[in-house]
Amino acid sequence: MQLIDGKNTAELLKKELAIEVAQRKEKGFKTPHLAAILVGEDGASQTYVNSKVKSCEQIGFASTLKHLPATITEEELLKIVEEFNQNEDIDGFIVQLPLPNHIDADKITLAILPEKDVDGFHPSNIGKMVLGLPCYLPATPFGIVKLLEQYNIETSGKHAVVIGRSNIVGSPMSILLARNEKVGNCTVTLTHSRTKNLKEISLQADIIIAAIGKPEFVTEDMVKKGAIVIDVGTTRVPDASKKSGFSLKGDVKFDEVAEKCSFITPVPGGVGPMTVTALLFNTLEAAKRKSEFRS
Repeated sequence: MQLIDGKNTAELLKKELAIEVAQRKEKGFKTPHLAAILVGEDGASQTYVNSKVKSCEQIGFASTLKHLPATITEEELLKIVEEFNQNEDIDGFIVQLPLPNHIDADKITLAILPEKDVDGFHPSNIGKMVLGLPCYLPATPFGIVKLLEQYNIETSGKHAVVIGRSNIVGSPMSILLARNEKVGNCTVTLTHSRTKNLKEISLQADIIIAAIGKPEFVTEDMVKKGAIVIDVGTTRVPDASKKSGFSLKGDVKFDEVAEKCSFITPVPGGVGPMTVTALLFNTLEAAKRKSEFRS
């Protein structure tokens, strides 16, 4: 079994990004600017957004964080999204999910200009991804593609089983793995909570992408020997032994499953750091497109 170290891989890729950003600045290009809107006090969201800000500083990006109260109205949030849309200095921005229940997340996503949608959630970017056209890929699936690429994991002709059908991870991941690309050319089965013979299907998988959002859902009896397992889950589970009062659990029962795998990602330190790095790649691409358009 080989551990896929997302944290180390993310650091290596960020060093490459930092060099490219520095070179662009030397040539007179503006500093790439990533902005984030955070609504409310969700602990996991705050941690994630803070890591984005820290990563921006690390590679030489400009960053803006707009932290708003959970009581903000949908109309007020839409106005702020439009301000970010019109701000010429911001190359890309994200609205951190989840949002409070009184705000329609789909309406907010649709309000973001596709050319600034570095999370890759806008229907325009999703549609272009399906067609194989240039676009911003959804950050977590993009990060997984980068991980597989960095570890030289062969995907062509493999059977990939994606567990979870969310628009953020599962569905776009299934599309990317099926595309005719270096990381792709898989035969993909997309499964979810209502798949009746899930265990039987997952036992056929050469590659498992676990993104169902249920801690330790994938157990040893669902994985064939030598499989590659990518664990996207990050659920806070109460843990009195921890100072924070919780521990992070993935969608895979790691201690059981790891013994059967050829490759596996840990939680934390697997997919999570790569999601942030993918967001940085998208933002740099947004800055490049803007400068090319102006020239």
